[in-house]
Amino acid sequence: MGKTVELDVREDLKKKLEPFQKIMAAIQPLAQGDVFILHAPFKPVPLFPIMKKKGFSYQAEKIEDKHWKITFVKTED
Repeated sequence: MGKTVELDVREDLKKKLEPFQKIMAAIQPLAQGDVFILHAPFKPVPLFPIMKKKGFSYQAEKIEDKHWKITFVKTED
């Protein structure tokens, strides 16, 4: 298994800041087998097809109200 990068965007979204660029910057150096864990206040469904195109599979898990943990695994370069 490769490296793991974790990013929590709940505070950014609370402050009405768009975290898309931060997410893209976090995944940019990842290689096949690496893991990206995203913490968000909702299930970020619009992000899923973008991540899939970038070679990631994902699993979304609701931790509690306003806390979702999405685990993306880079399956292809």
